[in-house]
Amino acid sequence: MTEQDQKQLGTTLWGIADQLRGAMNADDFRDYMLSFLFLRYLSDNYEVAAKKELGSDYPDKQDQPNTTPLQRWYDANPDDVADFEQQMRLKTHYVVQPQYLWAAIAEMARTQNEELLHILQRAFDYIENESFASTFGGLFSEINLNSEKLGKRYTDRNAKLCTIISKIAEGLATFSTNSDTLGDAYEYLIGQFAAGSGKKAGEFYTPQQISSILSAIVTLDGQEPGTGKKKHLDSVLDFACGSGSLLLNVRKQMGAHGISKIYGQESNITTYNLARMNMLLHGVKDSEFEIFHGDTLLNDWDDLREANPAKKKYFDAVVANPPFSYRWEPTEAMGDDVRFKNYGLAPKSAADFAFLLHGFNYLAKEGTMAIILPHGVLFRGGAEERIRSKLLKDGNIDTVIGLPANLFFSTGIPVCILVLKKCKKPDDVLFINASEHFEKGKRQNKLLPEHIAKIIATYQYRKEEERYSRRVAMEEIETNGYNLNISRYISTARAEEEIELGAVHGELETLEQKIVAAKEKHNAFLEELGKPPLP
Repeated sequence: MTEQDQKQLGTTLWGIADQLRGAMNADDFRDYMLSFLFLRYLSDNYEVAAKKELGSDYPDKQDQPNTTPLQRWYDANPDDVADFEQQMRLKTHYVVQPQYLWAAIAEMARTQNEELLHILQRAFDYIENESFASTFGGLFSEINLNSEKLGKRYTDRNAKLCTIISKIAEGLATFSTNSDTLGDAYEYLIGQFAAGSGKKAGEFYTPQQISSILSAIVTLDGQEPGTGKKKHLDSVLDFACGSGSLLLNVRKQMGAHGISKIYGQESNITTYNLARMNMLLHGVKDSEFEIFHGDTLLNDWDDLREANPAKKKYFDAVVANPPFSYRWEPTEAMGDDVRFKNYGLAPKSAADFAFLLHGFNYLAKEGTMAIILPHGVLFRGGAEERIRSKLLKDGNIDTVIGLPANLFFSTGIPVCILVLKKCKKPDDVLFINASEHFEKGKRQNKLLPEHIAKIIATYQYRKEEERYSRRVAMEEIETNGYNLNISRYISTARAEEEIELGAVHGELETLEQKIVAAKEKHNAFLEELGKPPLP
């Protein structure tokens, strides 16, 4: 599928959303739209696998176009269904019974079947609790099929759902439906809904351009980035994963089998569900990822709080785009928390360093962490200065990257990327000032592929370039009071061009002579015309 087709599919689906949501706000409608897209993906993937499994026994689609081939096989072979589903669980990791397949639901919608809403609710319950070996409880918890936003009476709600599903089915009909295509459409819609959500978008969406930078950095060899990408990652963590796009970008860098397991954490229930759907929709098996619903700052994920060091989880790569300058309420007991006790607590007004220290605590010895933060972390004083100073003295801050302003849906402020390592070879800090390298947009600025490639190559080969990047010795950083403000180390001011006074004087004399000659010529014309000369 071409990039143009992908964009067209996304635009088609967004047009449907815009046309049909009516009085419903964009965030609510997003959850319906994305859930139906997810059901379509599960169904298509399952039907392809079922056809392969059953071979010549798979019924011809043309026999009875109003029922799915799989339903006809189930009806004809009731004694074989249990064995078949057991095989499908082994091969595709999940089962979707025929009555819950997208094709069956879409046919009910097309014919305005009055039972659609009931069947759809049972389908969601089935997928949450029975489809997968591991249950996905609450996956559709934010989808209220009985919401009055769909209609006041059951018949109104049912009719509205019939319209929405029929339109989506029509919109998808002319496009390829492989996992990459639907995954791209899902990501496109998340981006479109994020654009319409303003500040709330920061809860679930990291722009793809920035995701690409972070994922490229953490997948390079931690000790010798110049040697290229790591062959394999045992694990990757995003402790504020939103819709999971950043984790999927890391997976894309490494390839489908390049990471043993993906871990994410998200506190917002709606976004947590989006992330789980997003993983499955991009072909990540349920055994290959784990997303936890909970508060990162409270560290309420039991798997991470393992007291036994031998069992404690460490991650080869850590990526994050946590909420900027988030207000939190650290307790006195948190001062003894293993994540913070050697550094001190971040101030209540800004949890930026609390998030950073959380991720850094779980970073493997040879791993790489890349985190997006507001510029304030580079220079603010007080508790943040103490944390920053210790990280610098311990040699844990590897690179500071300044990005352009207005790249995010949620804020116009410029942000930075901090790259951290527990063991790093260079005894300096690399500063990259990419703040002036972007394409200006109407609503948002954009990093082009060449801008992204330049940042990654500069990090990878630790290159220095005037007005763009510089390796700064720790002695210089120490003399600056461990202030990491990029402008202290890389000047973006252009040197004024030197003026050669002799040359300028010569040019003025030449101009004066030309003026005199022109005046004499003009007066000669006036004299011929009998007019008085110019003074």
